[in-house]
Amino acid sequence: MAHRHAHDHEPAPVFAEPGHDHSHCSSSVLARAESLSAERGVRLTQIRRQVLEALAATHQPIGAYELIEKLEDGEGKRPAPITIYRALDFLLEQGFAHRIESRNAFIACAHDHKDGSVVMFLICESCGTVGEAESDTVGKALATAAGAIGFTPRGQVIELAGICRHCREKTQA
Repeated sequence: MAHRHAHDHEPAPVFAEPGHDHSHCSSSVLARAESLSAERGVRLTQIRRQVLEALAATHQPIGAYELIEKLEDGEGKRPAPITIYRALDFLLEQGFAHRIESRNAFIACAHDHKDGSVVMFLICESCGTVGEAESDTVGKALATAAGAIGFTPRGQVIELAGICRHCREKTQA
């Protein structure tokens, strides 16, 4: 996945090109998490890293119980749900992952989001891939609208469902 932002002045692809090198995406997510954890003085424990690795292995959102299955040790031993949820809480708090509310699932994040920007998740209803983009303009518009009624937003996230360019091109071919 091209980890560039789709800003209002510079539209950029937010979905992985078919056949892209996904190992680059995964290594980028992990390198960012390791660097920021050290900088912030927080621990990227083994289980937190394993959960992040599982999330970074795909551009599709993964539920907590699917993560438990993915982290089975090969001998039938799985991490407890509370362990996974604690790891996810840490990853969300640090900005290393996002929750896709409409899917009750999670994805890894390799972006440094700016304050005031809206994070938009573009969810393909055909392939299940999630693209991530930011928009300063939408963020400012939402903050202005919220402020006009005395509301102070804590976070600004939008989920858009539709069909990605790659799936649309396949159906038109």
